[in-house]
Amino acid sequence: MESVRTLIIGAGISGLATAAFLPDEDYLVLEADTEIGGYCKTVKRDGFTWDYSGHFFHFKHADIEAWLRARMVGQTIRNVEKKSFIAYRDRTIDFPFQKNIHQLAQDELIECLSDLYFARSSDVPRAAALPETNFKEMLYARFGRGIAEKFLIPYNEKLYACDLATLDKDAMGRFFPHANLTDVIRNMRTPDNASYNATFTYPEGGAIEYVKAIASAVKPNAVALEEALVAIDLEKRIARTQKREIRFERLVSSAPFDKLAKMTGLVHDASAFTWNKVLVFNLGFDAKGATGRHWVYYPARDVSFYRIGYYDNIFDTDRMSLYVELGFPRDARLDAAEIERLRGRVLDDLKRLGVVGTQRLVAHDSVVMDPAYVHITRASMAEHARLAAVLRGHGVHSIGRYGGWTYCSIEDNIVEARALAQT
Repeated sequence: MESVRTLIIGAGISGLATAAFLPDEDYLVLEADTEIGGYCKTVKRDGFTWDYSGHFFHFKHADIEAWLRARMVGQTIRNVEKKSFIAYRDRTIDFPFQKNIHQLAQDELIECLSDLYFARSSDVPRAAALPETNFKEMLYARFGRGIAEKFLIPYNEKLYACDLATLDKDAMGRFFPHANLTDVIRNMRTPDNASYNATFTYPEGGAIEYVKAIASAVKPNAVALEEALVAIDLEKRIARTQKREIRFERLVSSAPFDKLAKMTGLVHDASAFTWNKVLVFNLGFDAKGATGRHWVYYPARDVSFYRIGYYDNIFDTDRMSLYVELGFPRDARLDAAEIERLRGRVLDDLKRLGVVGTQRLVAHDSVVMDPAYVHITRASMAEHARLAAVLRGHGVHSIGRYGGWTYCSIEDNIVEARALAQT
């Protein structure tokens, strides 16, 4: 039987970064797909460059960014100051909505501001304060009914494709753009819409170039493609694929945590782990569309998608290039016929909203991300913590957005993988 000191499951950002930062070279990376990259793959078609979805890098660690750039010789990397908006009724509102309610019609501004004041006012007795036991309650309690029901609830219901009352109140962690009454009032005179991703970088070759940069630090022939993990014997520390058995000292997995738990045979509550699917349409047109925008959010329930992004405004090209995202429950049927039907509806919605005018669609691609966003609930956090402790006791570490069953950035995955590898 083959043996390896460190067995790594998944050749996406987390898995490759683990391998790249390991202090020794006794490792093997298993990848079920035909190529590396996970969800950071890039599609090139008819002169358009698209990712599986919009994967943009927001660096807080200068050393990691420098490490990556040093491995991307010859690749032009664009530094972009994000311009994001919300399509609300007949208006375009600066993102985030809760800090820019002054851009609404006067009656709606008064409604939102009044609701926000009484939701946050110290004059409201503590006993009368709204509870915050879940995500939906948190939105009402911190922002009031107006802001919650005009944007925060409908948008996030489209994104997560679930009842927000099932999610933990901190399901989005540091990525949720909180704002208090002072922030909102100050923003009316001195706009400050900075967020964790106020600026981002993007290589002209697409997100896959960052993956290639990490992979360049992985030893040759250390990635086994088209080899899926089937089962893990925790006691014997043996992993079984459809091709072989491999003995390991430690195992690092970026696979979805529910699937890892199932492969180990550990008794667990599978119902604690839920998620959504996201269908992404990449659309290329023969002429330019709107400029000065990178993301636009669509909370309206009669619009099929929740967000669109403009690759052409990042690349500064002369043909409109969009990615369009639609959220679905995990059990939604998204076969070829349904995807084709939805593409037609998306194009109709884009025309109705004025995103597409006389432009003609000349290239397109689609991908289903399953899982896309994991649902972070009290049950999932408790079950993940319990099982992860057991796994660590057997030398198994589960990392990344899906392995950690969390909401995080791509850079967070690199930071986590590096920290684990160095210990």
